[in-house]
Amino acid sequence: MNILKITKADLDVDNYYIGATDVSQEYDGSIEIAAGLGCVKFKTLVKAKHSIIALRGTGIVAAAGIVAGWSIVAGEGIEAGWSIVAGDGINAGWGINAGWGIVAGWSVVAGWGINAGEGIEAGEGIVAGLGIEAGSGLGAGLNITATWIDVRLRIFAGLCLWRIPTEEETEITAELRGGTIAYGKLVAPAKPAVQS
Repeated sequence: MNILKITKADLDVDNYYIGATDVSQEYDGSIEIAAGLGCVKFKTLVKAKHSIIALRGTGIVAAAGIVAGWSIVAGEGIEAGWSIVAGDGINAGWGINAGWGIVAGWSVVAGWGINAGEGIEAGEGIVAGLGIEAGSGLGAGLNITATWIDVRLRIFAGLCLWRIPTEEETEITAELRGGTIAYGKLVAPAKPAVQS
């Protein structure tokens, strides 16, 4: 499998990608961005047939979208002016932010928050260390976990089509700040223990 390795030498002084390979067309393989580069920026779309991986200490920002046939993983954050789409999962050490939608065949996981101008959809679960915010709806094949959820329209948890989900797999564990639960069961997040 082809792997395009992006290093500091492929970036300009403002951390924009200036490498010889056009990543706005689908790269035939995976893209791996070196560790410790901070926020690596792309002026348009970044697209790979397989995975897009930013190692520890590196995040991805694309003015247009980020698209991978397999997974998108970043040690820091993932941000796109348009959509973030992965055939498998999307995982960020920090936050995930898209101007439009976020779609993952499997799960969406962020150490901080998940934010989309439109909808967020995952074939499996959605997990955020902080909040989840969407301009339209939120849908997950399995459960949804966050500190809080604020969406404009409807929320669905436990929509997996490959089997009947268990009751726990339809749980939405978060403070509900906005949105209507269309499918799934709201479970209050655990309160931190008070130490005396």
